[in-house]
Amino acid sequence: MGRVVFIGAGPGAADLITLRGARWLAQADVVLFDALTDPALREFAPQARWLDVGKRGFCKSTPQASIDALLVRQAREHALVVRLKGGDASVFGRLEEELQALASAGIESEVVPGITAAIAAAAHTQRPLTRRGTGRSVSLTTAMTADSQLQAGHHADTEVFYMAGRQLGALGRQLLQAGWAADTPVCVVSRAGWPDALSSDHALAGLAEAALLHASRPTVVTVGTGARAVTVAPKSGTSAANAAIAPTGLVPKRAGRAKAAP
Repeated sequence: MGRVVFIGAGPGAADLITLRGARWLAQADVVLFDALTDPALREFAPQARWLDVGKRGFCKSTPQASIDALLVRQAREHALVVRLKGGDASVFGRLEEELQALASAGIESEVVPGITAAIAAAAHTQRPLTRRGTGRSVSLTTAMTADSQLQAGHHADTEVFYMAGRQLGALGRQLLQAGWAADTPVCVVSRAGWPDALSSDHALAGLAEAALLHASRPTVVTVGTGARAVTVAPKSGTSAANAAIAPTGLVPKRAGRAKAAP
């Protein structure tokens, strides 16, 4: 009987994974990965068998029950199975179901945190989600309920909505009805964490205008305090520090089975 390690790979480029996550990958026998993970992550674990379980919002996906069963089966056959999820596994990642399936089968598990899309979007735009004196609370919300209904409200100084890209106009209307002012700042970021990330600014009343720019792209919508722009110095160009880090520079070559990641 093996173990399963859940790793949040981050929301985009391969070098957003944590060192701990990369070191676990380097030891993996099997990796079950989602649709939004960077293919370059394979360089961390060339020794492993990679199984695509294809989880992506609003697209044809592997049924959750099938993923649960596959995890259990692979853990019974291999010493170390990695379940690689985009962003952070504990944020809209269906982690609960998979942990419960493993527990029911008596299989040990561990969770390695990752960078969730809300944090990547804030970093991309250089806009802190919390602000001293004005932004004391942040809400992370999936805009769609389990039965695919749009649901939004006013629960925090900064509201961040996941999976709202196809419903921007309706989202704006619901937020206005919930009491947000028409001129509330909104920042929309699509493909946060990737080199081709896009961001746009809107007043809440005009949020529908963002639909064309961000069409068919994974989108994060930040509303309220955390959407306000911060004055920063203009960039003079891409520095060496911003260049992608080669995976082989992060992870030592595999040298036997590790009992725990350093």
